[in-house]
Amino acid sequence: MIDKSFISILLPTFNCDSIVQTTLETIMWADEIIIIDSYSSDGTIEIAKTFGARVIQHEYINSAKQKNWALQYCTYDWVFQIDSDELLEPNAENIIRSAIANSTENVHCFKMPRKNHVLGKWVKYGGLYPDWEYRLFRKKYGKWWDREVHSRIIVSGKIDLLKTPLIHNGMPNISKQLSNLDRYTRYEADELNKRNIKFSYFKWIVGPPYIFLKRYIVLQGFRDGFRGFVLAIYASIYLFISHTKLLEIQLLKLKKSPKLK
Repeated sequence: MIDKSFISILLPTFNCDSIVQTTLETIMWADEIIIIDSYSSDGTIEIAKTFGARVIQHEYINSAKQKNWALQYCTYDWVFQIDSDELLEPNAENIIRSAIANSTENVHCFKMPRKNHVLGKWVKYGGLYPDWEYRLFRKKYGKWWDREVHSRIIVSGKIDLLKTPLIHNGMPNISKQLSNLDRYTRYEADELNKRNIKFSYFKWIVGPPYIFLKRYIVLQGFRDGFRGFVLAIYASIYLFISHTKLLEIQLLKLKKSPKLK
């Protein structure tokens, strides 16, 4: 019988050899590490293998489908999912194993706060903390909501609190964020279109300034200094571009938003 506190860690990757080693160093304690890779062409796979990870490759459709497909390769009942730009703190293993060992059968998932680091510093305002993430769950009860982008784990049972944070280095520099902007807004437009949401001129025009004011003023993003201003601007641009791409899809009767060639 497998000890119920044994843990499989699931790590999706794609061309992230510059950052994945740092992530792997914080999860070496796992009973197994499963890498679900979208056919990386850099050194990601080689780095993963040096940490004893099992690497499985699969064509990427969307994040939810990729991770749901990979669950079949996770040996243990409890699965922890982490991204390649995230880290765990040094005491995370003890906290995670203790939480599992003391959990009751009706606990199907644990949520944890995420500390988002922007240009080298943790941002605490603008709606970015505690930024609850659902990452530790019982494999037989959990799966990712089938969404094109920003999917969450869904479970039927109780969700408890995990008292250790994820460290998210989501915006190490502006160039990386701008390169992500095209990809994520494409996914967002595809998701809106898939849900049969019609383009709205009102949301297209009013939405961006509303989001900026909400993030920067109402949620006190200004308290994070220039980082808070950058994030509020980014959120408003994200909404504007997502809905512009939705308009493009619906005007041109496309199945999906075109990729950058």
